[in-house]
Amino acid sequence: MKVVIIGGGAAGMLAGISSASSNNETIILEKMNSLGKKLRITGKGRCNITNNINIDEFIQNIPGNGRFMYSAFQNFTNEDIIKILHEEGLQTKVERGNRIFPVTDSAQSVIDALYSRLNKLKVKIVTGANVEDIIVKEEKACGVKYIKENKEYAINADKIILATGGASYKATGSTGDGYNIAKKHGHTVTNLKPGLIPFECYEKELCRRLQGLSLKNVSIKLIDKEKNKKIYEDFGEMMFTHFGVTGPTIISSSSHIVRYKNIEKLFANKKIVLDIDLKPALDNEKLDLRIRRDFEEFKNKKFKNSLDKLLPQKMIEPIIDLSKINAEKKVNEVTKEERKALIDVIKRFELHLSKFRPIDEAIITAGGISIKEIEPKTMESKIVKNLYFAGEIIDVDAYTGGFNLQIAFSTGYTAGLLK
Repeated sequence: MKVVIIGGGAAGMLAGISSASSNNETIILEKMNSLGKKLRITGKGRCNITNNINIDEFIQNIPGNGRFMYSAFQNFTNEDIIKILHEEGLQTKVERGNRIFPVTDSAQSVIDALYSRLNKLKVKIVTGANVEDIIVKEEKACGVKYIKENKEYAINADKIILATGGASYKATGSTGDGYNIAKKHGHTVTNLKPGLIPFECYEKELCRRLQGLSLKNVSIKLIDKEKNKKIYEDFGEMMFTHFGVTGPTIISSSSHIVRYKNIEKLFANKKIVLDIDLKPALDNEKLDLRIRRDFEEFKNKKFKNSLDKLLPQKMIEPIIDLSKINAEKKVNEVTKEERKALIDVIKRFELHLSKFRPIDEAIITAGGISIKEIEPKTMESKIVKNLYFAGEIIDVDAYTGGFNLQIAFSTGYTAGLLK
């Protein structure tokens, strides 16, 4: 069987490995000058390969159509991708949140290991290949048209796997080409939104003052003020930017609420609030005791000079402003009511989210080829025979932590399997 894979990212490479392992003649067509461009920048260049939790628990970390992934995860697990990398000489390690990274801390080493396996399996790799369309006859995919170095080519295929990625990080080649090809042949592309993306805030001036500040071990809540409903809750790290907020907890929250009903309208009406607890380990009473101890130590100082032990330096002035306590008054003049106001601000530091950052800044794309039109056990199109889908092009997306790459690996491997 001759198998042509369009796209040489994580999903495309695993599709190649899977296909060629069954002795198929396998070709990967990649528009960029090398495979794995987007993989190279994942995990800040370190590559969060997958997650160490039981594969059955992965579904709980995929808010975007997770149940579609049951069969693919059975076909190819987190242990399976690690086994391939180990066999190619790349060792891995488990870090916070059960995230699995290469011991080299280099995404390039993951790409090199996958390249090595592809080469051993004699997969043909054609880079600089801009696929224009697939050839469909009698509702069956049977070939691919592409341009390389201004020359047009057409190759026949018994099976075609579309693994072109999403619409985020366009510089890596994820420009949404695959969506257009799929639509041309009858497929539905659901609404494309940024997935795993920072937020902009209405309090831009406040965020600029805090720009670059990273907060660790804080608790966050996203609240729908219109319904007085908690949408999402998390604990961990976040960071302030010139436009708003980012960081692991923020990025994961975006994946959860991207499909939240009327989210754009709620943003526009200042109804989505980010509630940050700066001291989640202390309840109000314990925090009050802590503040009083600090106040006792700094009793002869001004209030503005009494919070160095409690808060990061960049946060002190904004917290004082929000508490409405006179920064110049002596610590021993701060009243019980003012202490309560200070505690309220520390325990509920609020920002109003205004929108997601642009989709081309998103780590992944939420939305894609409708899962209703894909057979989950094989990844084959229900509309065009011999056409398969793999990776981010499918309408499935997950939280941070290696889950999205595992989706790419598992769907790619499944698409490459013999029927």
